[in-house]
Amino acid sequence: MLTLSHEQAERKLCIPGVTQLAYAGGMTELEKGPRGRRRGRGARERILSASQRLFRDQGINRTGMDQLCAVAQVSKRTAYQHFASKDELIAEYLRRFDPDVMPEVFDRTDLTPRERLLAVFDIHAPLCPFIAAAVEIADPGHPARVRARDYKKALAARLAETAREAGATNPEQLGEQLALLLDGASARTRALNTETLPTAAAIAAVLIDNAIPTAAQR
Repeated sequence: MLTLSHEQAERKLCIPGVTQLAYAGGMTELEKGPRGRRRGRGARERILSASQRLFRDQGINRTGMDQLCAVAQVSKRTAYQHFASKDELIAEYLRRFDPDVMPEVFDRTDLTPRERLLAVFDIHAPLCPFIAAAVEIADPGHPARVRARDYKKALAARLAETAREAGATNPEQLGEQLALLLDGASARTRALNTETLPTAAAIAAVLIDNAIPTAAQR
């Protein structure tokens, strides 16, 4: 089992899954009005932090700029000084997620390539924010959809690269299979509200072992 650092655990919790704050059900007095609004430096980070929590907990489309500004404790004018539109904010929110594509797995030198492939299923929390954004945003040309597509391709490429290190006969095929399995498990976990990643990891082990010649596994 992969052990996460505090920073990695925090990033994992940013992915939709467990709702930590019931924003849809009501806001605190601090979030409701401008009396406690904080100004000056740090506004951009507060906006991004609020979007991270709200988009995760209640979805992109259900989160309006009024609520987001209240949670971030900034005025709408300040918000639009940092982000020209909500679409731009959504795209930046996704760019902040895992820009290096799971370095806590793929950059580890204490694991074999096969172990790194399986470790992906130990830390991938439901529901992937890129899948969530793609479901909510219909326009395939939207910046968030473009970012989601780029990330998914990059993840498959890193899986294929690791599969090649492991000695897979067809590393691109194995990388695509594992990426598909990972996304399917993420969506199924959310739909059924039950944990499916252990089953996905068991399936992944079979795929990996079938794709790697016996001699390469020694």
